[in-house]
Amino acid sequence: MLREQWQIIRDEIAEDITKGSILSGEKLPTEPELCQKFGVGRHSVRRAIDALAVEGKLRVEHGRGIFVEDAPLIDYNIGRRARFRQNLRSQGVVPGGSVIGYELCSASPVVAKALQLAEGTPVHCLFSQGMADGVPICLGYSYHDAARFADLPSLRQKNVPITDIYRHYGIQDYFRLTTSIYARRAEKDEAQMLRQHAAQPVLVVCKTDSDSARRPIAYSEGIWASDRVKFTFEEREEGQ
Repeated sequence: MLREQWQIIRDEIAEDITKGSILSGEKLPTEPELCQKFGVGRHSVRRAIDALAVEGKLRVEHGRGIFVEDAPLIDYNIGRRARFRQNLRSQGVVPGGSVIGYELCSASPVVAKALQLAEGTPVHCLFSQGMADGVPICLGYSYHDAARFADLPSLRQKNVPITDIYRHYGIQDYFRLTTSIYARRAEKDEAQMLRQHAAQPVLVVCKTDSDSARRPIAYSEGIWASDRVKFTFEEREEGQ
């Protein structure tokens, strides 16, 4: 079967990326330059670029150009003590991120069940962004009992690590109780914040953390760029 022009362009650029002829993070020629190089119209070039962006090989930044995706692939281990910063640092990746927004809200049925609270109980909801080597890899909503963790928002907005905040409240260690993962299409604002193509799916990771007495202390929903992370579940020891 004969390939269409856009498929030929897609395959040639993909091959150049694989061979290293075009390096990670490198900027591609402009659309007119690509049209001239391949002897085709803009429609074919745009379709090829769009296909590679959906595959996660290219990143289109409006006003700046087309770049080879340079986001690191994170092998994220999920176990009883899964820690974001430790996961990244163990792979030589610099972790980062910040709290983007906060509100005091009423616990929804899902949040209330996870935290073992009455529905409607006041909870802190923090919206944050996680980075790996300066590249966004996840967004997250985290929920905590407002009565138990009164000044948690102010501490998190100062970028105090959550482990230190828990210790501030007398929680020396914490563990993951439950984890569930599902895929869905990214919302427009999520795709923009994650710097990914709108057609790429995201992985939603819902988890509940507890203290050493197995009392729930946090529920969160993480929205991960699916082409930048691989989750590995650690086998639990017997009786855990």
